[in-house]
Amino acid sequence: MTQNKSIGLVGLGYWGKNILRNLYDLNVLQTACDSNLTRIAERKEAFPNVHYTSSFDEMLEDKAIQAIAIATPAESHYQLIKDSLLAHKDVYVEKPLALTVLEGEELVQLANVNNRILMIGHILQYHPAVLKLKEMISEGRLGKIQYIYSNRLNNGKSWTEENILWGFASHDISVILMLLEENPIHVSSFGDANIDKKVYNTTLTTLEFRNNVKAHIFASWIHPYKEQKLVVIGSEGMVVFDDVSEEKLFYYPHKMGWTPQMPNAKGEYQIISFNKKEPLNEEMKHFISSLEGRITPRTDGKEGLEVLRILERAERSLFNGRS
Repeated sequence: MTQNKSIGLVGLGYWGKNILRNLYDLNVLQTACDSNLTRIAERKEAFPNVHYTSSFDEMLEDKAIQAIAIATPAESHYQLIKDSLLAHKDVYVEKPLALTVLEGEELVQLANVNNRILMIGHILQYHPAVLKLKEMISEGRLGKIQYIYSNRLNNGKSWTEENILWGFASHDISVILMLLEENPIHVSSFGDANIDKKVYNTTLTTLEFRNNVKAHIFASWIHPYKEQKLVVIGSEGMVVFDDVSEEKLFYYPHKMGWTPQMPNAKGEYQIISFNKKEPLNEEMKHFISSLEGRITPRTDGKEGLEVLRILERAERSLFNGRS
């Protein structure tokens, strides 16, 4: 990997500080930007030998910066991405791509016209445990996939501009599309806005695919404890991806045999081994490799746009019923 400091990062807060650490350790970070001067001072002390600025325009005008990573609030993504692409910079942006499909389509088209790389931060697609799960499905170890469900629950941080579909469920939508390699034919969602009546903090979203495969995503940030589980049910076995646990991946050789005497043939679960690496570090390496090889990223603008379309359908369903 070429150690060329040619990436700028805008947003050094909640998640941006983690991206900062990884880009710094990979020796590719040229400039870090944030509007909060106190935050800049704190990051500069921890990560020296990087140029810090509060001016995004300065980053756009700097020809030494070939790519920009964006880790700012979702409502700012559209304009920051657009400005970066127009300045002929490649872009990595934390999810979501934008807040409307119309904006997302414009950005994807702009990246294509300018021959720029646009990568979306759907980090679970770079998680070694999720990639191992995908491998097991591709090898047929689970048989025919019957159902997928995920719980992404927490208590603490909440959003005021975007509902939990955008903050939490987008991760699982991206993974489910990757695992099934198709888009849903129906999307429905319902939930509740307990704190701010304009922002849903609990949602249950159902995706219906061809061949009668269904998935549901339960997301909440008013849950009593943290839970991040994705469960894949197949005709020949079942897998639980538990991102909170140390082991992460569990295989249950339960076969779906629907008879009056025994609905399921059960077996003892097995812990699945995989190469444990930090997902964000793997994601940043993928972005760097895409830049160096001018290769389309795994989670490119097109993939981000498909997730965005489903998010918009789900959000519409919250207000108007099934879409």
